[in-house]
Amino acid sequence: VSQDTVRHCSKQSLEKKSLMVAIGSPSITSALVALSVLAINITVDGAREKMIRAGKKHKEHDHVHVVVNKVGPFNNPTEMYRFYSLPFCQEHATEDEEKSHPHYGDNTDDETGEEPGWGEHPITREKKGGKLHSQRLGQSMVGDRRESTPYELTFGDDVEWRLLCSTRLSADDLQVFRDAIHNTYFFEMFLEDLPMWGYIGEVVNEDIVMGQVREDGTVYLFPHLHFDIGYDGDNRIVSVQVSTQAERRVDISLVENGKKELTVPFSYSVTWTKEPELTWKRRHSRYVSNEFVPKGFEIHWLSIINSFVLVMLLTAFLTIILMRVLKQDFSRYMEIEGGDAGDGVPVDESGWKLIHGDVFRLPPNLELFCASMATGTQLMLTTFILLILCLTGVVSTTKRGSIMSAMTVLYYIFSCVGGYHAMYNYKRFQGKNWVKTVILTATMFPSVVFVVFAYVNTVALGHGSTAALPFGTIFIIMALYAFLSLPLTIVGGIVARNTVTADAWNPPTRTTKIPREIPTDVPWYRTRAFQVCVAGFLPFSAIYIELHYIFASVWGHQIYTLFGILFLAFILLTIVVSFVVVALCYFQLASENHRWWWSSFINGGMTGILIYMYSFVYFFHKSEMNGILQSSYYFGYMAVISFAFILMFGSAGWHSSLFFVNYIYARIKLD
Repeated sequence: VSQDTVRHCSKQSLEKKSLMVAIGSPSITSALVALSVLAINITVDGAREKMIRAGKKHKEHDHVHVVVNKVGPFNNPTEMYRFYSLPFCQEHATEDEEKSHPHYGDNTDDETGEEPGWGEHPITREKKGGKLHSQRLGQSMVGDRRESTPYELTFGDDVEWRLLCSTRLSADDLQVFRDAIHNTYFFEMFLEDLPMWGYIGEVVNEDIVMGQVREDGTVYLFPHLHFDIGYDGDNRIVSVQVSTQAERRVDISLVENGKKELTVPFSYSVTWTKEPELTWKRRHSRYVSNEFVPKGFEIHWLSIINSFVLVMLLTAFLTIILMRVLKQDFSRYMEIEGGDAGDGVPVDESGWKLIHGDVFRLPPNLELFCASMATGTQLMLTTFILLILCLTGVVSTTKRGSIMSAMTVLYYIFSCVGGYHAMYNYKRFQGKNWVKTVILTATMFPSVVFVVFAYVNTVALGHGSTAALPFGTIFIIMALYAFLSLPLTIVGGIVARNTVTADAWNPPTRTTKIPREIPTDVPWYRTRAFQVCVAGFLPFSAIYIELHYIFASVWGHQIYTLFGILFLAFILLTIVVSFVVVALCYFQLASENHRWWWSSFINGGMTGILIYMYSFVYFFHKSEMNGILQSSYYFGYMAVISFAFILMFGSAGWHSSLFFVNYIYARIKLD
């Protein structure tokens, strides 16, 4: 047996042994444990979600639970606080106490003619509200803090008026309410997992009170809530709505006769309506305003048609131009190989063929380059699968928490793809420091997220907002990263390192030892500044209209449901980016600039930079967001989202350029 054969067999045995050791390593064990725990949690959450989706069939007089979630300024959707951070009533009065109240069954006191709230009859009972409910991961990630309430609703029983409690508000309590109302605070409640919203009060700049006109801004509190509840033929609750009745409002702007306290009766009423035409599956349709649905569909379809036409025209234009130019280039290079142009005059070799010995020269910072391409591919796959899950209804699109948790889990699971992709490229490019590459892949995007999260979470904690994640949620996310994402990245890298051979990278041309000098005297339309502007402008124009609706949903109160259009827009955007980057790559090579590797990545990632620039326009000109907390969250997480787009489309641009460069250089003859 020859020594080469023995050496080859020993190498194969060593690789198999190292692979088996890797499979039996603690990192694999921790990943399997984390996957098992995650599977159990998903199974439990899935069973709970299935129960919710099936709908509970109520019997007559069944108790129906009302759950409060949070309050906050309407213009700042991230700046939310616990519902009972305001001095709302957490007790329920008994029926006898209810009847003994002077305002029972009426809006005014017959003797004094005063509105409810100006009496001296505080009635409170045992505290029933304020108990936190157990929450899923996604609910905690979006700032939900669901708490029990003392509201006593029974299925099918209408309530004309019922006293919740009559509580005495101190001067500090009244000031808290006044500040909240001036900042347009609204509340969020849930009944059978259906959300309800309403304002806690209003400011009337001009109002007539007992014959006198007030123009100094009267502040009214809404202590009465009316619940409109609809149910289908199977006694399943299919619609809920809460309203505040202006005739029962309480003026808290001034306290008369030098009083520093005010007794306010909190009350509620209930109306049950049978709605057989509204099915259980369509119970969320009410949250999309019927008045604006046709207009919204029309604008969205115009947006997608605009993008589609742009893609078709751009594709046809680039295909025709590039094919004609390449055909001329191939013909010219064939003439050069013949020694002249056909008329006996020698032809100088120039253009992209001239740099055939440098075009496949590996880029600087190879570890960072491979990690960037791999992370972009991982994010692209995560986004693609997430959109499919939302489109097919596997992930509930009406619940932001479900989307957040699904996105996090998918990113962690696809870490194996990122690790494999990074080591696949690094190994075939004959890189040596594979450990650094894997670590960069595992930490590149999460480290940016962690830095932004640490800052905004500290700001939220300082404001006492529910946007600050609880310690338990942070621990779960970090544990899943440490015991799932990180091990899977390492596993993917090890698998690629032990399966990819050195001859996997076989470029059509050989690279010279000395790099060629790059020309500096080029036309303005071939400069890097011009190419970068074009690279970002064309793809951004394809998604500009749709981007407004996405921002309004992510940073507003709209519910985005047109995921089919969003999926098509994402595919079209990827195609536009790929074609634009390929065209710019050709112009760069034609200028005899062989450093196209990082340039293709930057050109593709310019879309993410323009999205971040657009976020400033949206914040200052198209929204009413304000304050340190909201600004920190908005610009911090928009930076994270834009960075994700840079990685995704930078990776897509480089892969497209690599295919194009291989294609054209494989079709020329070289000495």
